Amino acid sequence: MKKNIWYINKYFAPKTSSTPGGRDWNLLKEISDLGYCVVVIASDSNSVWETEVLNKAVTKENKEGLDIVWLRTMKYGAAKSFKRILSWLHFEWNVFWLRKNSLPKPDVIVISSLSLLTIINGIFLKKKYGCKLIFEIRDIWPLTIIEENGFSDKNPFVKFLSFIERLGYVRSDAIIGTMPNLEEHVRAVSSSTAPVYCIPMGVSEALLKDFSGSPKYCDDDIFPENKLKIIYAGTVGITNALDVFFEAAENFDESDDVLFYILGDGALKEDFQKKYSHLKNVIFLPRVDRYLVQSVLKKCDVVYFSTFHSKVWNFGQSLNKIVDYMLSGKMILASYSGYPSMINEAKCGFFVPAGDSAALIDSIKKILKMEKFEIEKIGENGKAWLLENRRYSKLARDFESILKDIKC
Repeated sequence: MKKNIWYINKYFAPKTSSTPGGRDWNLLKEISDLGYCVVVIASDSNSVWETEVLNKAVTKENKEGLDIVWLRTMKYGAAKSFKRILSWLHFEWNVFWLRKNSLPKPDVIVISSLSLLTIINGIFLKKKYGCKLIFEIRDIWPLTIIEENGFSDKNPFVKFLSFIERLGYVRSDAIIGTMPNLEEHVRAVSSSTAPVYCIPMGVSEALLKDFSGSPKYCDDDIFPENKLKIIYAGTVGITNALDVFFEAAENFDESDDVLFYILGDGALKEDFQKKYSHLKNVIFLPRVDRYLVQSVLKKCDVVYFSTFHSKVWNFGQSLNKIVDYMLSGKMILASYSGYPSMINEAKCGFFVPAGDSAALIDSIKKILKMEKFEIEKIGENGKAWLLENRRYSKLARDFESILKDIKC
């Protein structure tokens, strides 16, 4: 008999004409293909993903086999705003009062954070329907805002979120994290004995297709063959810790061997351009459609990302950026001091301590001494490992195993 899954996530990210869809879309599509009936309850208030404007409170659609219930929710602009909290509350209110008679009775409900508050609705619905409850953690709150936004752990709002977090862990039948070491955090902050699993970010089949398009500048001579080309692709913001990248570029400014590329936009891009545009080995590239990112990455030799020191990383990372990087088949260089995963497992690159520009410079010097075929082989390891371990079809089967473990 077909099992019914309700997946409730304010920030559900479906496939669109310009994007391959987020982790939730790709994972649920594969779960649906395994024979499960999947109902998604989501909001049209999403600051990071395009959603259609709703002209009524509730809009239902079936998209490639997924039944999606869109709830019209208060919009907000800045992520750090009181309106964002109001939007969370509005979504929870809408979920609570949503007429659910026409939906198939759930065998399992998955509550996906963020918003963390949705677990309250999940606990209520678990009791109402007598079903299993899975709490999916994609961003560890309130730890993230303590570590990265400077909130005190004594802040009343943080204390409230901590209570909600612990309540969710204790009342859930299983906990899923996108980060590989989440269990350590769960046991440290709560008395939960629920099993903790990892279903990380994966690679979508849409991204595996060969796209013929590429930005015009890819045809220029800004990617010379005779130089080591290192690229950062993504948001250029405060949390991306790019200072060490530019410090390394300054060190090699007199060298004629290395070029540093920044692909993307963000709040700090203009500041970095003003400060470092005089460096002849630094090249700023405009943001491109995600389908075109690979065509730029493949012009380079090494792909780079960086983080600040943060307790959040003690529990591991599973970033879309790393998936894109591994898919490019290029060596990865990471300024990262957290729980290691993916890059070390695939043997496709190197970690250097976060914030340590001297260590980054030393690693680049070592790479310069390597033969080109050695650099290419290390990068190819990443793509091979990704295709074997991170296809959403495999991750969907891993999710199915969790349902069996909790006897759903």
